[in-house]
Amino acid sequence: MPYPTTDDLPDSIRDVLPQHAQEIFRAAFNHAWQEYANHPDREAVTHRVAWAAVKRRYHKSGDAWVPIDL
Repeated sequence: MPYPTTDDLPDSIRDVLPQHAQEIFRAAFNHAWQEYANHPDREAVTHRVAWAAVKRRYHKSGDAWVPIDL
């Protein structure tokens, strides 16, 4: 179930991540969805991949996700 736009992301993602982080999540999720097409736990794996991609660029500070200074 790839996400065509960030508006299609679950509320649990849209409500907590900044717009750029949502775009990272969506792109990583969609790529992993194709990559792990034959994995028995496809959806869980793709969510983990997407969150890992977000965490490479953002970290949680209190209740907010903020960019990591690169």
